[in-house]
Amino acid sequence: MTQYALIMLAAGLGIPVLAALNAALGKLIGSPASAAVVLFLIALVSTLIYCLIAGPQALAKIPAAPKHLLLAGVLVAFYVLSITYVAPHFGVGNAVFFVLIGQLISAAAIDHYGLFGAQISPLTLTRTAGISVMALGVWITQMA
Repeated sequence: MTQYALIMLAAGLGIPVLAALNAALGKLIGSPASAAVVLFLIALVSTLIYCLIAGPQALAKIPAAPKHLLLAGVLVAFYVLSITYVAPHFGVGNAVFFVLIGQLISAAAIDHYGLFGAQISPLTLTRTAGISVMALGVWITQMA
């Protein structure tokens, strides 16, 4: 479990860095959409290299996957485009604050109902209080 927590901590550390870097690139070149294209091209090449090393046979199974699972690509594109556009105007901290609030709400719903095959973790009063404390903590960091 520790390894999973560390991986997700690293991913969490990377999200604001990604936002700041891509927002700066979008502002520099005058196009958040073009900055997103560059990000996705680099991400595609990086991920493809990893897949080829780790086991390319999984790529052959993609056409058989339910098409609704591919919506994740649209969602990540929306995230990258929106953070790249919004962060220079709203601030990286403010932008990520609202992303985190959205993630807390969405994650609680997904876990509560076991959506998309997720492990069910009911939204109890204690869990709701914990999520509320997390949201309050994120909000407090942005008030300073």
